[in-house]
Amino acid sequence: MNNDPLLERTIEFVKETLQDAEGGHDWFHIERVFNTSNMLLQHEKANALTVQLAALLHDIADPKFHQGDESIGPKMARGFLESEGVDEKTIEHVVKIIQHMSFKNSLDGEGQKFTSKELEIVQDADRLDAMGAIGIARAFNYGGFKNRPLYDPSIPPNPNMTKEEYKASKAPTINHFYEKLLLLKEGMNTTTGKKMAQERHQFMLDYLGQFFKETGFSL
Repeated sequence: MNNDPLLERTIEFVKETLQDAEGGHDWFHIERVFNTSNMLLQHEKANALTVQLAALLHDIADPKFHQGDESIGPKMARGFLESEGVDEKTIEHVVKIIQHMSFKNSLDGEGQKFTSKELEIVQDADRLDAMGAIGIARAFNYGGFKNRPLYDPSIPPNPNMTKEEYKASKAPTINHFYEKLLLLKEGMNTTTGKKMAQERHQFMLDYLGQFFKETGFSL
């Protein structure tokens, strides 16, 4: 994937840590976010190493698989980077990206508490992976993992949830499109990310149209 020894060791660490991860949040998700981040770096001025490390480590311990604990991932990332002798400035930046990039953190009503061009790039790459064909696949994979229904006409989507409501939600998977996936396009940061999001957003709309046609279900 690259010739940087630090990045290679980071990749091996992430692969080992996520070897038993749920399919939508496994190494291949990380790889896609890493590759998209590198592509965005070609169009955005930012510190490449910080972006690459954050992309690789951003889901090292996703809170949804750790009883909602948002502190584990940043701690694991810091511990690994310290063991590799990475400078404190870079470590702090990577940790802040991990702490602030999640969609659910945009729901707390307080706005983004930290921002940087590096965060914008990794956040866009991660959000793009939640859109389009791969985003649809990931949504239903996670829904199956949690044994959630595909859809339930008696449970309408709630696109205005608080962060805590979002974390506690057990709604059908189809609701997730309206509670997150279709909202991502408007939250993109970079010019290139916004362009890529347009196509993936439209693909999801087309999919939903076909889904409703086949099921006779409508919102």
